[in-house]
Amino acid sequence: MRHKKSDQYLKVVEWSEKDECYVGTAPGLILGGVHGKDEVRVFKKLCQVVDEALTLLEKEGLSFPSPTADKKYSGRILLRISPALHKALAVKALKEGESINKVIQHRLKAKVAA
Repeated sequence: MRHKKSDQYLKVVEWSEKDECYVGTAPGLILGGVHGKDEVRVFKKLCQVVDEALTLLEKEGLSFPSPTADKKYSGRILLRISPALHKALAVKALKEGESINKVIQHRLKAKVAA
């Protein structure tokens, strides 16, 4: 089965409390997005916008961004922080009887889930 080039790019449709509508984006490919009250229509319009963006890049001879759909992640992140924050995390981890890695994982998971 032949796939379209746009199938290689992540498309996200989410409800926005702030805007009181669905907002569709394609992170890493287009700035901004599309919005509307109907989730399915927003997704269809987003797909059209992604196709148009890729067609425009091709016509202008520009390279395509790296694909974002089905991207594989290693689970490793190199994070640079200040020595003071590193020390504070180390102390917190010691107090909790956890590794720094676990302390950071728990905090990140809580923030992402919120």
